[in-house]
Order: sequence, then structure tokens, then C-alpha cells
Amino acid sequence: MSEISTHQYDKAQILHALFHAVMQRNDAVNQIKAAKTAIENAGPYDIIDLVDKLMSENIPLAELKTGVNKFLNVLGNTIRKLPEVQAGEGSFVWLLQQNNLLLSEKLTRFKTLVKALNNTPNLAGLWQKAAEDLDEIAAFEAYYTIKENVLFPVIEKHWTNYRCTQLMWSFHDDIRNSLQRLATIIASPNPDLQQFNKSVGDLYFTMLAIRLRDEKLLFPQILASIPGAALDRLLQDCHDPELPFVKAPETPHKTSSETPGSPEFIDLSTGSLTAAQLLLLFNHLPVDITYVDEFDKVRFFSSPPHRIFPRSRAIIGRDVHQCHPPESVDIVHRIIEGFRSGRKSEASFWIKMKQKVILIRYFALRDTDGTYKGVIEVSQEISEIQQLKGEQRLLDWED
Repeated sequence: MSEISTHQYDKAQILHALFHAVMQRNDAVNQIKAAKTAIENAGPYDIIDLVDKLMSENIPLAELKTGVNKFLNVLGNTIRKLPEVQAGEGSFVWLLQQNNLLLSEKLTRFKTLVKALNNTPNLAGLWQKAAEDLDEIAAFEAYYTIKENVLFPVIEKHWTNYRCTQLMWSFHDDIRNSLQRLATIIASPNPDLQQFNKSVGDLYFTMLAIRLRDEKLLFPQILASIPGAALDRLLQDCHDPELPFVKAPETPHKTSSETPGSPEFIDLSTGSLTAAQLLLLFNHLPVDITYVDEFDKVRFFSSPPHRIFPRSRAIIGRDVHQCHPPESVDIVHRIIEGFRSGRKSEASFWIKMKQKVILIRYFALRDTDGTYKGVIEVSQEISEIQQLKGEQRLLDWED
């Protein structure tokens, strides 16, 4: 083992031991003093690699998240002194940086409003202004969705120590929950100022922490390890949803009617269609469809005009277990194993998303011999369907 790799190994061991000392409050003060050199020399790779190892240690997720927050606070000065990358203007990482910058401005403005609300909570119009400002901040949720569905699949392909993305996804969901709680509090007839302040504190802590980790850890390691061409291709997947504040430029790409390959008809037993016709059929059904093969790899998703859940081409070939936040991975695993074993063939869920009700159904796919060939996910917005009563036998078009 070379001197450099030995030093890297020693630093990794020290940081790993320090994390557990901080998490378990085991003589943490003295451990921090003893690890001073390792702390001061920790870089993006060291921290990302440590979190990857921790994700494999089966630490309960809530405990791990608390421990990571405490540990990164110990490394706070080191992380803040790390240089921010200078991404090329118009590049994928540059767009993420610009959106982060505008988020900080909106959070600063909202902080001023929070102070005003605490001083004069009954002043006419302040709560309405809080709702409007919060809507602007909530738009940033699209940034996290693009990270999860566009960026993370590429990281998984280029890094062996990619599991920090799973933990980051869980923090993203914490932010989403804080935004929902704040919206509910503000919309109530008599907003509870104490609950409001607590939720604002939770939101600021996590949003600003994620921004710092993006800028100082994630982005530098991405640019150091992922080819620029692979990152450039991500720009065309930043339109559904769009980035919140600074948009990606429109990039030309092939439409469904330009499907490569033979235009010949495909025999479907009950009829024959071309590949282009098959895509038209899938993309005009009033549902989202995603197909995962028998090896748990995402192989296809439909693109209806109004998708319920975002998808990007970056997820093709991605392990389905990486397509969900850590909190729901166990459910995904249970469904697939139930289907694979033949014990189950269908699973259904329904959830509320803002004012919509979403029905999500999973179906096992098996060939004529009964061999498991994967799972299809079908999601549908059913709010209007739930309101149907009686019958409608006549056409209701207006001429």
C-alpha cells in the first residue's frame, strides 16, 4: 500500500471512529481534539465515502440522519472553507448553483417577514404575504426532484460509493414535509405562531444544510469524477419538471415518432403495431406507466401529457430500489419479492397530492409459463372518477 493510500485509509478510519463517538456521545470532545488533523484535511470524497459506508451499517435512518447532522456540524469550519467549483455557464451544475443562489435570496426575504409576524402577528396582510412568499420557496421542490430523478441515476453509474444520495433524498423529503406543515399552519384561520416558528426553523436548517452540502461536497465531487458529456446530457431532462428559478435551455431531442429501428409491424398476437404506434398508445393513456424487468431494472416509462410522478431517461437501467427514498424502499422490496415468489400478483395504494387523489397500482408480469418477468406500475389521478354518480349515456360535447 502506497504512502498516499495508507494516509487516506488512516484518515477514513479516524473519521469513521469520530462519527460514532459523536453520534453515541462517547467522549466526543476528546475524540474531536484527537482527530483535529483528519478533520482539517477532510475533503468532499472523504465525507461522501464515509456516508456511503454508514449507509451500509444498518443504522436506523432517523438516528443516522441525526448523527450525520451532528458530525457535519463538527466538520462545519472545514466544509465552509472548501472551495466552491466554478462550473461553466449554462452547464447542468451551473444551473443548480444559480437556483441555489436565488433560493438563498428568497429565504433571506422570508426571514424578514417571519420577524415582522412575530412582532405584529395581527397586522393585516402579513399572513397572506407569508403564504405568497412560501409558495415561491416551495417551488424549489422541483430542484430536489431533478436531483433525485436526473442527477442521482448518473451518480449511481459513475460512483461505487453513491449511497449518500439515498440519505440526501430522505433530507429532501424532510424539507417537503416542512413546507407542507407551514402551508397548513399559514392557511388556518388562526395560525399558531409557535408552531409556525418551529416549522420555519426546521425548514431553514435543512434547506441551508443541503445547499451547503451540494455546493461544497456534492458538486465538486461530481465535476471531478463524472465526464462533462454525461452531465451535459442531463440538460434535456430538466423540463418535466423544470428547474424552479433559472430554467434549462430547450434542447432538441427525438420525439416518439422518430423511434430508431425498423418501421415494421410488431406482431402482438391480437394485432400488429409499429413501435411508433405503440408509443402513441402508451403516451395517450390517462395513466403513468413504468415497467421494471425481472432483474429489478427500470426499462420503460410512458410520457403522457400530464405526468403524475416525474421520470427522466436517466432512470432507464436504474435499479428500482434506488428510485425511492430510504423510508419506502422496504415497501418496494416486499412488493417485488411477493410478486417474484408468486405469493402475490397485485398491490394498490392511494394517496393525496395537494387537491388530487392518486391511485397507484402494481401488477406482476408473468409469461405463459408463469415465470416472473417484472412489475408494471400504473398511476392514475382519480379525483373526478370519485365524484361520478348515476350514469351518463349521452355525449356532452358542445357543438
